[in-house]
Amino acid sequence: MKSAKAEAHGQTPAGHEPQPRMVTVLIMGKRHTVPEHATIMRAIEYAGHQIIRGAGCREGFCGACGTIYRLPGDYKIHTGLACTTLVKEGMSLTQVPAVPMEKAIYDLEKLTPDVTTIQQLYPVVFRCVACNTCSKACPQGLKTMDYIQAAMRGDIAMIMDLSFDCVACGLCALRCPAEIVQHKVGILGRRLYGRYLSKHSQHLDDRIDEMHAGKFDAEYATLMSMAKDELSKLYYARDIEA
Repeated sequence: MKSAKAEAHGQTPAGHEPQPRMVTVLIMGKRHTVPEHATIMRAIEYAGHQIIRGAGCREGFCGACGTIYRLPGDYKIHTGLACTTLVKEGMSLTQVPAVPMEKAIYDLEKLTPDVTTIQQLYPVVFRCVACNTCSKACPQGLKTMDYIQAAMRGDIAMIMDLSFDCVACGLCALRCPAEIVQHKVGILGRRLYGRYLSKHSQHLDDRIDEMHAGKFDAEYATLMSMAKDELSKLYYARDIEA
């Protein structure tokens, strides 16, 4: 128990960790009490679930933990990544570890960077009604609708630019009334840009030539022979840009 003095100052006596504030959430329809400042992913694990799918990087980069949820008194369905979205009192949530969709299969070397390719591979793009639901659903805050509109014009560079930070979680496709697979269109646009429209990088060619010539073979062999603790020390002692 807290002492009277500590209680008066809102402090916790030495040797006692403060108890986290708790909130009540519904996880896949079942009520649980979890720490207030937990991410959805941490809350799911705190509630006793073992996450065996729908968890990759846990840092907001891989897009594997797409989640939909509602909040009390709010009619909207919200979207987010379980690893970066914090729980809130009364939140009702469900993880979406995979969004079913059809992915176009193609040979990049046989495509052209224009609207014809979009028409052939993702004709559903032209059903876009510009409702902007996809942009609202994006946990990255991307202008998803804008790059779909760019796809309809055949503006491959714009697709690449606006979709560059996409993590392919599929939440845009899940919410789209026209049933477009926006993130797959973004991937196609970035591939087309990289293959046909990006500027030539001479320094990249030079580095690849050095690798083929074996310039880094000795250093690589040294790293492969090091123990795990040695590698760890070397990793954390490396030069890091501020």
